[in-house]
Amino acid sequence: MVDEMSLIPAPRRLVRDGGAGVFTGDVRTGLDPSLAPEAYRLTVSAEGAQIVGGDEAGVFWGRQTLRQMLGPDAFRRASVARGPVTVPYVTIEDAPRFAWRGFMLDVARHFLPKDDVLRYVDLLAVHKLNVLHLHLTDDQGWRVEIQRHPRLTEVGAWRRRTRMGWGEPAVWDERPHGGFYTRDDLREIVAYAAERHVTVVPEIDFPGHAQAAIAAYPELGNTDVIDTAALEVKTDWGINPNVLAPTDAVLRFYEGVLEEVLEIFPGRFVHIGGDECRKDQWRASATAQARIRELGLRDEDELQSWMIRHFDRWLTARGRRLIGWDEILEGGLAEGAAVMCWRWYRGGVAAAQAGHDVVMCPQQEVYLDHVQDDGDGEPVPFGWVHTLEDVYRFEPVPPSLAGTPHADRVIGAQANLWTEVVENRGRVDYQAFPRLAAFAEVAWSRLPHPDERDFADFERRMDAAHYARLDALGVAYRPSSGPRPWQQRPGVPGRMHNKPRKPWHRA
Repeated sequence: MVDEMSLIPAPRRLVRDGGAGVFTGDVRTGLDPSLAPEAYRLTVSAEGAQIVGGDEAGVFWGRQTLRQMLGPDAFRRASVARGPVTVPYVTIEDAPRFAWRGFMLDVARHFLPKDDVLRYVDLLAVHKLNVLHLHLTDDQGWRVEIQRHPRLTEVGAWRRRTRMGWGEPAVWDERPHGGFYTRDDLREIVAYAAERHVTVVPEIDFPGHAQAAIAAYPELGNTDVIDTAALEVKTDWGINPNVLAPTDAVLRFYEGVLEEVLEIFPGRFVHIGGDECRKDQWRASATAQARIRELGLRDEDELQSWMIRHFDRWLTARGRRLIGWDEILEGGLAEGAAVMCWRWYRGGVAAAQAGHDVVMCPQQEVYLDHVQDDGDGEPVPFGWVHTLEDVYRFEPVPPSLAGTPHADRVIGAQANLWTEVVENRGRVDYQAFPRLAAFAEVAWSRLPHPDERDFADFERRMDAAHYARLDALGVAYRPSSGPRPWQQRPGVPGRMHNKPRKPWHRA
């Protein structure tokens, strides 16, 4: 018999009707407007399965639960004909805790082919995650075709070499690296995701993290401070001083970029980055200082806020909504903006208390590029140690918001995977799984306080069924015993954070 409690995410309510039998393959579906959005009720009996959803998404999530109950072979691309499947006769009533259950995939630092992105849409759907946040532009690459600005991909999508890992001495892969998605590639990804009730949120990062764009169009940079024509697409990592100039011409350029982005991505939210924008060039730029005086601003932080507010109004006028990293709080938050909180919880708490929607994704908890263990065999050690248990104990609503009206401003949670040292699909799999399964349960289920969560039961469910599902899906996850020999990367330097990771309940 299939262990129904091996479902990931764990169901909200499971009623054991008793008994079990061979699954007939008969699945009936329907809608019940009394159920909440994305909620479902799954009943399995001798007559087959019935899935009733609050909407079509709820029916789809119910199908994912039934798929789990049918055993690991249900996740293969074709039947392996092992005979009839016995399933428990149960009723499951389930609904998500958060409307935004996201995963960010950085395809700017290392480009992933379209098929790899489509595969991750499937993996998100299996885990009832419903947002794929694509980080499409950065200093190291521009990955979206923009017809009116072809050099963004002709030049900005390619770098001549790539730094391997972090630390000293620097190690280089001297091969050129790059790639981009055509408009139709991205339309295909969006449509494929929509069929699986996953929303794709594009990120076009500015005014920082823009060197690839400046390399393609030097006039976008601070030309009165540096020779922007000498810049190339960045080949190594770290926070970059080369940022966009705060001019009307730059605003018009990025309006044109976003006009094409809106044609491709129909979702409500558009991510504009706004993070790690060093202001040194603006301080040295006569053009930037004149703009500050013209606008009556106090400093460079307010200058960045002016740019963010401009695009907040621009997107709002087109029926969309701006979301950015928590640095967009600096200098004043745009009225309609939502905040993606990555630096501890402070920015998210401040934004929620000010009436702004927040997606919690603190790097101290759910940055999946960070190392999973402190053992010597971990490939390219980076960041803090985030074990599977650490991720399972992540709580998106911090204590200062819990039990207050502001808690409802936390609309969701997201796990982020940056790819400076994650260069292909196998490395993405290794960093994401099994931790993304733990995150999925946190984002979907109403779990107890982090200190009271039954991690031993989660491990049992992983061992009982979910690792076998990941095997059937072809996911190159990190085994609980440690990396396999071919998952290690000896000789590639890493960089661990010195400050100890701060537990959630002390944040």
